[in-house]
Amino acid sequence: MRFMLLFSRQGKLRLQKWFTSMSDREKKKIIRDMTTMVLLHVFIDTSPMGVDPHNATVNHLCLILLRYASLYFCLGVESQENELLALEIIHRYVELLDKYFGNVCELDIIFNFEKAYFILDEFLMGGEVQETSKQIVNHIKRKCLKYAFCPLCKLVHV
Repeated sequence: MRFMLLFSRQGKLRLQKWFTSMSDREKKKIIRDMTTMVLLHVFIDTSPMGVDPHNATVNHLCLILLRYASLYFCLGVESQENELLALEIIHRYVELLDKYFGNVCELDIIFNFEKAYFILDEFLMGGEVQETSKQIVNHIKRKCLKYAFCPLCKLVHV
């Protein structure tokens, strides 16, 4: 997995996580291309969840897109990687956000972006799934977000 992007229906980037190093120019081009494709409806909604079975390919990357409410979740994976696993990763991340925020919406991501990044960091590391159990991720998240200094991860959370 190369990156995860989360943006609104208006094309505003709400969250971005890059798992490989790229220049700022490349990142901006990918973000611009993704928002353009989504806003111009290059991905055709063929299922209730908004999954396009003909995922787009840009720069030898397969782009997996899911729409939940007013947010688009996009994963950039290598063309030889499993697309169903990428869809499951997006779905699991949305489940984790729903469990924390209670039916996550765009405003939750805008006003609590640090918590959304923290949940993503607990779930994915280096583009690979770090922990598959929702209970463990939620337990760690609850413990860490409750304290200014977390005894589990030894970090200061502000």
